[in-house]
Amino acid sequence: MDRIAYLKRIGLEGADVGADVASLRLLQRSHLLNVPFENLDIHWKRPIVLDVDSFYQKIVEQCRGGFCYELNGLFNEVLRGLGFTTRLISARVFNGTSHGSEFDHAAMIVTIGEDEFLADVGFGDFAAEPLTFVLDIEQADRTGTFVIRRFDDEYVEVAKRAGDEWKSEYIFRNIPREFSEFSEMCDFQQYSPESHFTKGKLCSIMTANGRKTLTDSKFITTSGGEKTELPIADHADFYRVLNDEFGIERIQ
Repeated sequence: MDRIAYLKRIGLEGADVGADVASLRLLQRSHLLNVPFENLDIHWKRPIVLDVDSFYQKIVEQCRGGFCYELNGLFNEVLRGLGFTTRLISARVFNGTSHGSEFDHAAMIVTIGEDEFLADVGFGDFAAEPLTFVLDIEQADRTGTFVIRRFDDEYVEVAKRAGDEWKSEYIFRNIPREFSEFSEMCDFQQYSPESHFTKGKLCSIMTANGRKTLTDSKFITTSGGEKTELPIADHADFYRVLNDEFGIERIQ
């Protein structure tokens, strides 16, 4: 894997990055600003396998995005290549009523000196920069305010403030995971009719002052807190917006 090409892909060509906190924050923010979260291969019937070289070709060489296993799988490999100490974790995503299965989501913990950080570039509209892995401390981010707190005897929870309440994002156990352990859930996410990824196409990316998201039915942009929705008329309209706004061409 060519780390220089990866840095160019995320807008950091020539940047002086090392295994320090400032670089970690810069890397996560830059990745999120340049690499979309998208599930298009699932709907284009292109199998997703847990292989970092495949992720690199797709995200860096083809200028595509991906979903959590791809995005965080590649990001984790890049961080290790830059000298960071990381460990993958398995997270269970909150679906509005309950938390999903183990290996539902892949993220990582990064250790820098005496400190640890939750890094995640594969969860869509999440923290723009790594969260310090310290319990019960509110952490302000450009996307909102987060807290990591005890969920039960086994799990900790990442929650985001929603008005006067806290909305659960996901829970995880602080134990290292091998990438191969996510294989079964990766297959579920792309093939099962019960997976929300199989129910419709999605492409979303953070912007300098908001976010833009394309679905089968609408194109949503937020800028400075203002939200705009435009309807998507048909497949041709979807692929026009996909190309114009995300630089992704339809694969036959």
